[in-house]
Amino acid sequence: MAHILIVDDEQEIGRFLTRLFQLKKMNVTYIDSGRAFDDLDRIDQFDAAFLDVRLPDRNGLDLLKELKKRAPSCKAVVMTGYSTVKTAVEAIQLGAEDFLEKPFEDINALEELVDHLTKRVDTAEYKQAAIEAGAFLGTSASMHELYRLAYKLASKQVTILIEGETGTGKEVLAGFLHRAGSRTEQPFIGINCGAISESLLESELFGHAKGAFTGAAFDRAGYFEVATNGTLFLDEIAEASHATQVKLLRVLETGEFFKIGDPAPKRTSARIIAASHSSLEKAVAEGAFREDLLYRLDIVKLTIPPLRERRQDIPLFIELYGQKSGFAFSFSPEAMDAFIQYNWPGNMRELVNTLQRLSVLYADEPVITIHMLPEKMVRPGTFQKTLPTPARSFESEWRRFSNRLADLYNGDELVQLDELLHMMKRMEKRTAEAFIKKTLKETAGSREQAAEKLGISKRKIRYYLNET
Repeated sequence: MAHILIVDDEQEIGRFLTRLFQLKKMNVTYIDSGRAFDDLDRIDQFDAAFLDVRLPDRNGLDLLKELKKRAPSCKAVVMTGYSTVKTAVEAIQLGAEDFLEKPFEDINALEELVDHLTKRVDTAEYKQAAIEAGAFLGTSASMHELYRLAYKLASKQVTILIEGETGTGKEVLAGFLHRAGSRTEQPFIGINCGAISESLLESELFGHAKGAFTGAAFDRAGYFEVATNGTLFLDEIAEASHATQVKLLRVLETGEFFKIGDPAPKRTSARIIAASHSSLEKAVAEGAFREDLLYRLDIVKLTIPPLRERRQDIPLFIELYGQKSGFAFSFSPEAMDAFIQYNWPGNMRELVNTLQRLSVLYADEPVITIHMLPEKMVRPGTFQKTLPTPARSFESEWRRFSNRLADLYNGDELVQLDELLHMMKRMEKRTAEAFIKKTLKETAGSREQAAEKLGISKRKIRYYLNET
C-alpha cells in the first residue's frame, strides 16, 4: 500500500488531498509546516510527497532538496499558484517529478498522477519518446537533462521558449514536447516567422474574412484557429515585426485574436512554443523585440547545446545515420578526426547535409578519406588537398563495355538482340549516373546548379541516383 506525504499550510487543501488519497486505499501523512517536516522520523517510508512551494516557515524548494537527499526514491510533486510557475520548473530541475497548479481543476488528472507516481516508472521513457520524435541524444549529459526536463513539462499548459543556435534541432524539440504531451492526437503546426512577409504572416497566424483584402475570396482559418487544441510552434520569433508582436502578446495574455477583416474576436487554447536562434534578451536591449512579449514567452526556457559541446557523440551519430540511410559509412582515422575537430557552426543540420553530400559524391568508395572532405573541414597545412578521380572506375567500365560491343559486332558469336539492348540500357543509366556525380562534385553538391549545367531537372537527378 502506497504511503503519501502532504506538506501544505492550507488546511482545506490538506484535508481534500488526504481524503482523496485515502479513498484510493493509500496511507496518508499530512503536515502543515517545515518544522513538522523536520520532526518526521523516517522520510524514506514515503512513496510520494506533495510539497507546497510556499510555506510560512520554510521555502518548499529547501524541503524538496532535503527530501531528495534523505529519500531519493520518493517521487516528489510541488504545488504552486499560477504566479510561481517558474519556481515550479526550478523544482523539477531539482528532482521533482511534476508540479500542480492550485487551485486544482482536474481531479481525474490528479488521481492519474498519483497512480503514475506510485507505480514503478521506467526512468528511460523520455529516451524512447525522443527517438520517436527523431531526436539524437547520444551520451551528452546536457542533452539527456534537457529532454528529461522537457518530458516532464510536455503535458503542462505552459508557454515554452526554445533557444539554440541554427541547426541545433529546435523544431525537433518542439515536436517532442507535442508528442510527449496530452495533445499528441491534435495538430502540431510550425511556422517560421522570419520566412514570411509581415502582411502574409498576419494572415497565416490569425486568418482572414472573405473580402478583407484584394484576393480574399473566402474565409480562411489561421494557425491559431487550426491549432486551437494542439500546439503552435513559432520558429524564429525574433524576426516577427513589432505589429505582429503586439498581436501575439494579446493572444498570450487573453487567448483572443481577430481574423483580418472580422470584428468578432475568436478564442484559442493552442499550446504555444516559440524558438529563436538569437538571444531575445539582446533583441530587447537593441529595441528589436518587445520586453512584455519576452516576459510572456519566457515562462520556461529550454536551451539546446551546440554540437561542438558534444563532439564525442559525432561518431555514434554517423554510425546511426549510416544505418538509417542505408549507406555503410566508413571513415579513415584522419577523416573522423576532422569531423570531431570541426566546429560545426551549422550544428546538426550541417552535419547531416555533409553526410548526405559525401554519400552522393562517394557512394562507390569503400572509405571516406581526409581528401574527400569539404575544404572548410580540413585544418590548413595539415593535409595536402588532392581530389581523387572518381571517374576512373567508370572509364574502365565503359572501356570493357565498348570492347565487348566491338567483339560481338565483329565476331561470329550468336547475338541475342534483347539482351544486347538491355545491356546498353544499363550502361546508359550508368553513364548518366557518372556524369551527374562528376557535375555534383564540380558544383560542391548543389543539385540545382548541377541540373542547370546538365540541362536536366532535379527530379531526373534523383531518378538516375536511384532516389525515387
